[in-house]
Amino acid sequence: MSDAKLSPPVAKVIPVDLEMHGQVRTDNYYWLNKRDDPEVIAYLEAENAYTEEVMAHTGGLQQALFEEIRGRIKQTDVTVPYKKDDHFYYTRFEDGKEYPIHCRKKGTLNAPEEVMLDVNVMAEGHEFFSVGPSKVSSGQDTLAYPVDAVGRRIYTIHFKDLSSGEILPHVIPGVTANMAWAEDNKTLFYTKQDPATLRWHRVYRHVLGTDPAHDQLVYEETDETFSCFVLKTKSKQYIMIGCQQTLATEFRYLEADDPQGEFRLFLPREREHEYWVDHYRDH
Repeated sequence: MSDAKLSPPVAKVIPVDLEMHGQVRTDNYYWLNKRDDPEVIAYLEAENAYTEEVMAHTGGLQQALFEEIRGRIKQTDVTVPYKKDDHFYYTRFEDGKEYPIHCRKKGTLNAPEEVMLDVNVMAEGHEFFSVGPSKVSSGQDTLAYPVDAVGRRIYTIHFKDLSSGEILPHVIPGVTANMAWAEDNKTLFYTKQDPATLRWHRVYRHVLGTDPAHDQLVYEETDETFSCFVLKTKSKQYIMIGCQQTLATEFRYLEADDPQGEFRLFLPREREHEYWVDHYRDH
């Protein structure tokens, strides 16, 4: 079929007035943000079908380009191992498999390999699957790992007992991939996003083995121009909550061995002042 005979789908216009900062903006396609609406899904499917039809004559070229790109990538590979506490950590890839395998070895690189996560196995049955940056507890025996099986960067945090290999029952749904362990080997701080905008705006405290529904909110960023995140200093002595926007940053800190304590402000935010904080020895 020639391009002239194709009829591209046309999204209907439903004006919605959005007011912000005293100004009104009209969005004619605001209705398309309803991801689960059958009408929205039908329109997107029509767009995809139209694209496939228009591009059908390039199918052979697309496949040739894909094979060339894949041929230039080393299929069986491993990252450079790094040492943290008693273990060397690395990620490896196997030929014919799409996802990474996260591993570690205790004490020496000649030690037996311990597979912490084989994402190829975890991804079976999913059209999309992503594991965000995982974190090992201070006791080196519990792994917290965030999983997104949809593709919107909205994660569910899972926990694995690395000593037994058991996946622990409690999960923390609807969160970001940002998290940090305290030094008591049982408390995890993590960040939640605003469901509407995906702005990281809340930091919670979770104690391993407890119901996540009862997790305590320890910080909420109410300024919509700022987002917040949590991290642990390289010295492992402090948990930090950072807040940032285009022109300013702000940090709070808490002793990592006192996770039930109160965060203290390091330096108040000030427009056009960006700073970063870490801890080294007694500084």
